[in-house]
Amino acid sequence: MNIRTNPSKLRGFEKHVKVENVSRRSILKGLGIAGGFVLAAPVLSRPAFAYETGAGKMPHGVVVDPRVFVAIAPDGVVTIVAHRSEMGTGVRTSLPLIVAEEMDADWSRVHVQQAHGDEVKYGNQDTDGSRSTRHYLIPMRQIGAAARTMLEAAAAKKWGVPASEVKAQNHEVVHAASGRKVGFGDLAADAAKEPVPDINSLKLKEAKDFRYLGKGEVGIVDLHDITTGKAGYGADVRLPGMKYAVIARPPVTGGKVKSFDDSAATKVPGVEKVMEVKGWPWPSKFQPLGGVAVIARNTGAAIKGRDALKVVWDDGANAKYDSVAYRATLEEAARKPGLVVRKDGDAEAALKSADKVITAEYYLPHLAHVSMEPPVAVADVKGDKAEIWAPVQSPGGTREDVAKTLGIPEDNVTVNVTLLGGGFGRKSKCDFALEAALLSKELGAPVKVQWTREDDVHHDFLHTVSVEHIEAGLDKNGKVIAWLHRSVAPTIASTFAAGANHAAPFELGMGLIDNPFEIANLQCENPEAAAYTRIGWFRSVSNIPRAFAVQSMAAEIAHATGRDQKDMLLELIGSPRIVNLSSVKDPWNYGEPYDSYPIDTARLRKVVELVADKGEWGRTVPKGHGLGIAVHRSFVSYIATIVEVAVDEKGKLTVPRVDTAIDCGTYVNPERIQSQIEGAAIMGLSLAKYGEISFKDGKVQQSNFDDFPVIRIDESPVITNVHIVPPPAGIPPSGVGEPGVPPFAPALVNAIFAATGKRIRNLPIGKQLET
Repeated sequence: MNIRTNPSKLRGFEKHVKVENVSRRSILKGLGIAGGFVLAAPVLSRPAFAYETGAGKMPHGVVVDPRVFVAIAPDGVVTIVAHRSEMGTGVRTSLPLIVAEEMDADWSRVHVQQAHGDEVKYGNQDTDGSRSTRHYLIPMRQIGAAARTMLEAAAAKKWGVPASEVKAQNHEVVHAASGRKVGFGDLAADAAKEPVPDINSLKLKEAKDFRYLGKGEVGIVDLHDITTGKAGYGADVRLPGMKYAVIARPPVTGGKVKSFDDSAATKVPGVEKVMEVKGWPWPSKFQPLGGVAVIARNTGAAIKGRDALKVVWDDGANAKYDSVAYRATLEEAARKPGLVVRKDGDAEAALKSADKVITAEYYLPHLAHVSMEPPVAVADVKGDKAEIWAPVQSPGGTREDVAKTLGIPEDNVTVNVTLLGGGFGRKSKCDFALEAALLSKELGAPVKVQWTREDDVHHDFLHTVSVEHIEAGLDKNGKVIAWLHRSVAPTIASTFAAGANHAAPFELGMGLIDNPFEIANLQCENPEAAAYTRIGWFRSVSNIPRAFAVQSMAAEIAHATGRDQKDMLLELIGSPRIVNLSSVKDPWNYGEPYDSYPIDTARLRKVVELVADKGEWGRTVPKGHGLGIAVHRSFVSYIATIVEVAVDEKGKLTVPRVDTAIDCGTYVNPERIQSQIEGAAIMGLSLAKYGEISFKDGKVQQSNFDDFPVIRIDESPVITNVHIVPPPAGIPPSGVGEPGVPPFAPALVNAIFAATGKRIRNLPIGKQLET
């Protein structure tokens, strides 16, 4: 694969590219450092890339001169600022580790400090889209190399020797010829006086010299605090004089308060006040739903007070939303022509002339995020200044939205990021922080708004419900000559604008228009679908229904033609090539340039072949067991999964073994890759078995883990093996956090069919296997 930079996209950018010494008193004080020096580097240094990322096309874009900071104190402690949010992916470790690697710092002497929300200073802070490493690998390496170069220059000057004779090694600079050594801390003040090297002259380490990157020997920096209960999450924040609030929100999206009686609520011990919370007309991006807030001296009292409230709601236009009826609407739309979003050849004519046509529809309901820590935020608003403490995935976006909601300058808003007790995309939406800010402004005191699990389930930005309709035409030899895929689902765009009834380009690019199959006549359509509740991004987003449908259909074709699942999959993928998307008007590629991140079927085939080898595809399994396989490209990574299932005579489903192969290009921390793929298997199994949010009369019918269950430890896959493809030189990094989820469900149901002969086309599996 040819990885190259597009020069036309770089002109005019070079003059902005530099690493600066910012050892100013204010910066040092902000980092809690008494001396030494601080470097700030741009986080998008395109001329130094061996490939080009698409960071500029992502939400919030890329500011002209975003920075990442590294500091060295006189005692030798290196402080590296982590500008992304930690929710279990290890990003608070992996990005600083890259800087430490290039500095040749001793990781045991590195302190990681969480950045507050400030996209002018730190650049894009949205921790979503599985893009932190792929967008920040090179900038982090550059700032580490700049710090190393300045330390080496200072040592060389101190000893009166050429800089070429000294080398940074394990937190010291060494002059091999004389045996002299000096620590980073002792060099900090002198290094701060050195000119900052031109970023294009920096010499980055060769991979063979890495101490940390790619080794998997460094645990996450928060591990000890998390496992000992010392870690600080959003719910742990306490401020002097803080009030505690819970909110009764409209049970139907777009509803509002007609009236309320708070007489019983105000009699609850600890309750101090009941007040209406402003809501915004739906759709309103991430603005609060509104409702009635109960303010108390503690959260327990606030919840009891809310339970005692009597609220009369105006349910509004969405009061008739019903999941059963809406499914029928989606199915009807899926069976009729829709908006054509990809057209290769003539699928309609080829289907008519096909020797055999296989048709199937796949249904997936709404899904809730249910991260272990429900939404929570603390706000302290004083005059035209606001400070927020919250587990947010987008601190910069939160800062912007708080400023707009309160009508104050963005510079007057401080967003402090706590650890996230899970996120999965839910905590990219800052409605809970906005609620806290509005209440604090009204009360003139710090306020914590705590969501309960029921609040979380009832008022989530849900993963979309979907019907996927696929028709495959086969010739007399069983070769697929036509493919028609209609995908019908309410769009995330409906959260931002009324009347959005077609998928946004980024949703179309998640497993629909980017189909990698080598089929001459391939057509993708997107019929209209209206939204009646809040829709948001969810771990792997639209890839979940598309991968489920496409990979299930591949297995159905294999069965219909008497072929092996894996062999059929490889035949559909076809020859090693770069997939041509010229028939697509606006092909979305996870925000990345297609020349840097093409759809490479050689890599797709490789993960199928690797997982088939490592997962012992075709091995003999006991009666009642079955193997299923699926592959999918998402977030510009390639992942294939084999699931082994066991189904007993009563229909009880267990998963003895999972094997997943992942090609995520150049990677930093294999231990985190393994962890995230293991987590994806657990989440994928949980969603496939139980995941369903349904509506009746506009209201969510589930409330907690009793009726929206997640799998327990005794249901988790017994063994999950992760096989990482070693990256060839020059292959850029790609996503890890999300791509493990989409292939799991189709591999699971394909395995169920192999074990039982029962085809699962509708999720969740629920009681479909029970006899």
